[in-house]
Amino acid sequence: MNKPKRYLITSALPYANGPKHIGHLAGAYLPADIYVRYLRSKKEDVVYVCGSDEHGAAITIQAMKEKTTPREIVDKYHAMLKRNMADLGISFDIYDRTSSPLHHETAKEFFTTLNNRGDLEQKETEQYYDDEAKSFLADRYIIGTCPICANKNAYGDQCEKCGTSLSPEQLINPRSTLSGNAPIKKLTTHWFLPLDKHESFLREWILTEHKLDWKVNVLGQCKSWMDLGLQPRAVTRDLNWGVPLPLNVTGCEGKVLYVWFDAPIGYISATKQWALDNNKDWRPYWQDKDTKLVHFIGKDNIVFHAIIFPVMLKLYGNILPNNVPSNEFMNLEGDKMSTSRGWSIEMDDYINDFVKKDNGSDQMVDALRYYLTQIAPETKDSEFTWKGFQDAVNSELVAIFGNFVNRALVLMHKLCDGKVPPLHLDILDDVDKKMFEDIKNTKINIENLIEGYKFRDALYEVIDLSRKGNKYMQDKQPWILAKTMETNPAVQKSIDNCLHICLQLTANLAVFINPFLPFTAKKICHLIKVVDKILDWENAGKPKLVSVGYSLRPPELLFRKIEDEEVQEQVDKLNAKKLRMENEQKLTAANTTAISSSQVAEAKLEIQFDDFTKIDLKVGTILMAEKIEKSDKLLKLEVDLGYEKRTIVSGIALHFDAEDIIGKQVVVVVNLAPRKMRGIESQGMILMAEDKVGKLHFVKPDTMIDAGSSVS
Repeated sequence: MNKPKRYLITSALPYANGPKHIGHLAGAYLPADIYVRYLRSKKEDVVYVCGSDEHGAAITIQAMKEKTTPREIVDKYHAMLKRNMADLGISFDIYDRTSSPLHHETAKEFFTTLNNRGDLEQKETEQYYDDEAKSFLADRYIIGTCPICANKNAYGDQCEKCGTSLSPEQLINPRSTLSGNAPIKKLTTHWFLPLDKHESFLREWILTEHKLDWKVNVLGQCKSWMDLGLQPRAVTRDLNWGVPLPLNVTGCEGKVLYVWFDAPIGYISATKQWALDNNKDWRPYWQDKDTKLVHFIGKDNIVFHAIIFPVMLKLYGNILPNNVPSNEFMNLEGDKMSTSRGWSIEMDDYINDFVKKDNGSDQMVDALRYYLTQIAPETKDSEFTWKGFQDAVNSELVAIFGNFVNRALVLMHKLCDGKVPPLHLDILDDVDKKMFEDIKNTKINIENLIEGYKFRDALYEVIDLSRKGNKYMQDKQPWILAKTMETNPAVQKSIDNCLHICLQLTANLAVFINPFLPFTAKKICHLIKVVDKILDWENAGKPKLVSVGYSLRPPELLFRKIEDEEVQEQVDKLNAKKLRMENEQKLTAANTTAISSSQVAEAKLEIQFDDFTKIDLKVGTILMAEKIEKSDKLLKLEVDLGYEKRTIVSGIALHFDAEDIIGKQVVVVVNLAPRKMRGIESQGMILMAEDKVGKLHFVKPDTMIDAGSSVS
């Protein structure tokens, strides 16, 4: 396309069913933010939209796990995600949510338009049904044995142990998470998007028109899907949480829009909300062919954004995406990153452990942004390690980039009275000229790489320029020349030229680094006493960004080193979290899919005897119980184990009044690793049983016995 009049940039809507880890940040949000910040610095008309995906079975399952409502879940995690993204410098123009009235209205209108035009098909199909719960089952409400890795708790859409995408029909011994019973097949009517009718368009549009400008991984996955033969895809589901079908649609009762259909429409409703908030017209961003639409996603979203959503947009009359830059996955310390398995670094945890612990230090935000961009999984899976993070910060940000800026300012204050020295053209040599040329070439290289979605290589160009600056300074050695001033005053001109060029390079580094490390760019602007307007891209590559004779501030370190103790603490924390979650999954009576008590009994038959012998169970007597402040679910208990008293935090406050359980005997897991909850160290776990309606009951001896008695 010709130069766009405007840009609309989206990042995949994250599910508001829990915290998100840094792999998500690296996949769809940080790359988009870099691209958007670059476009803004060029003064382009750009809108960056995102928001929480708040519908679907994942939300209702999390609500069951936390024993609350879907609304409370999405409210809780929407606020967390919005805060985390802002804390890490992701600069959305709007972070919206799909539970908003405007989104519901937009999604319903989209469905109605396609349905009225005959673009959707209505079909009667057999789907899994829980006869006891009287409910059709979404894929995530069905678990069974994975046919690939034999994981006995694989979901109906994916096995989270091996990562294989599944359908409920592939599961061995499928069972409902609502009742624990084997589901039956039952007829139901749904609306479908007939993707098979649009295959010729998709092949031409994707494999011909975008053959050269889309990533190989995107083209490959799309071709693989089409080669298998596209099939009609349901756009509605039998659920009670989601965007309900319009009331004027026959057969709408009990049906909502399938989350894959409703979620991408969230980009449109978010744009509408942004326009309302800013007195703008949203329509050109979705209807004008001079708009460049770019979707930033992870590879698990390729099919939705490159095949399915484009068909929806085409049918509705919207523009199509110009590009769908997708990243692969980021692994962690040799294993797949997974929040459910406890093998992840949550954005919230990083913020608490580094940003807030450093008194809200923005340098630690940029440290993470730097490493994630440096190892971005742009063409293949990559790996985050804490040692790699330490090396990237200490060996590159501190020792190369930060070192150059600091040395330039230190030497200016020491050798030039704290002012920008003049440039003496009469003694300008080839090395000086080469430095100016490198600055100009870096601008061109960064432009080409960012506009080609190669952010890792673009960042390398910035660091490499600072590396060249260090070499230039080392070759010129102005501190050595200064020692000869008394006998050869003419060397001042050489000192001036070296430091003048280094300071102009410092200003250019601020412009170049701004899309990647925005807080660092502003810190440099502060040190060289220029306004942030200097960060506009039109200033990139210019040889005169700081004025001769201008007094600059004393130097400050841009980054601090990451110490070995911090790395070890994070590795230990990661391993402890994984072990804790493994123990909780073995011992809890209800896992994330709300498995009934009968299912738990079946699961116990499947563990090895040696696993059971590791658990130390003792009878305890509750001596004290009290609600924990600002928590609806937690009680702080003091439990007598006969040989000692322990503090245990238990999530039973919704089921028992504190005063009613004093004196009760309970069974305690006494060798569970301590865990802090609401600032209180919990030194064990109370065993509970959960009935079919979700009510908890104590597991206890049938008569009073001595506290500390073993249970076997």
